[in-house]
Amino acid sequence: MKYAFIFPGQGSQNIGMGKEFYDNFSSAKELFENASDTIKIDFKKLLFENNEQINQTAFTQPAIFLVSYIAHTIFQEEFPLLPNIALGHSLGEISALSITGALCFENAITLTHKRGELMQKACEGKNAGMMVVVGIEDEKLQNFCYQKQTEGKSIWCANYNAEGQIVLAGKKSDLIESEPDLKALGAKRALLLPMSVASHCPMLEDICEEFKGLANALITEDFSLSVLSNATMQPYNNKQEALELLTKQLTQPVLYKQSIQKLNDKIDIFIEFGHGGVLKGLNKRLSEKPTFSIANLASLNETISQIQK
Repeated sequence: MKYAFIFPGQGSQNIGMGKEFYDNFSSAKELFENASDTIKIDFKKLLFENNEQINQTAFTQPAIFLVSYIAHTIFQEEFPLLPNIALGHSLGEISALSITGALCFENAITLTHKRGELMQKACEGKNAGMMVVVGIEDEKLQNFCYQKQTEGKSIWCANYNAEGQIVLAGKKSDLIESEPDLKALGAKRALLLPMSVASHCPMLEDICEEFKGLANALITEDFSLSVLSNATMQPYNNKQEALELLTKQLTQPVLYKQSIQKLNDKIDIFIEFGHGGVLKGLNKRLSEKPTFSIANLASLNETISQIQK
């Protein structure tokens, strides 16, 4: 059997995620403590108590990474299994990189935290936002964005999630003003997301060099497997390509739908690590191959049981 390990990005966070792992596995407790010590954030408070920081990108990104990394660590403790390839959705590509050995846990939690801070800094004062659009074909929505850009609007296709589901990024006011036009174009839904950044579009160009320099200091050449790039759908397994492609990903759309479709004939089973099962839900619309999602004890045991059959 051939496996792809997949990792979610922002939007999958929730208070209480990772709690069952923390309560039942010493390795999870150690990773919580290590993460808290490394970037000086109290992850128990962030993830287990009601707070506003969980939805602020500088905190959201390391929190999602931490839970994904813990889910993968515990899975390997319970059922050691090497994938044929790893990939993630946006932030999840860094999670994918961390299991190759090229990015140790401490460096990965640092990179996700700094990535979030840089993205927030890039979007300060720019009225940035993101909107999910459901029901419009890719090409039609791309042409819509191009037309709006010629009119001086800041709107781009940012995430290709599934057939008929694309996330737009840009100025929040431009996105809101476009809602009636999107509905007229055939959108079943055009929903502004609770985000204060505009990911995977030119609004992040100003942070690319700083991010690349940071990543250069943290990523090594120790790749044990390949990662599939969000930006190009091409696998990479060396530091130079990782630097180029992770930086490119900041301003280029996430080709998640296309990536899963590309792997469909090469992979037998997808396993998602992290809270929410978001990618499992998307994969149901993209591939007939099974996707298991490990987010808690029940899903961990179910995944192991299904793979052992």
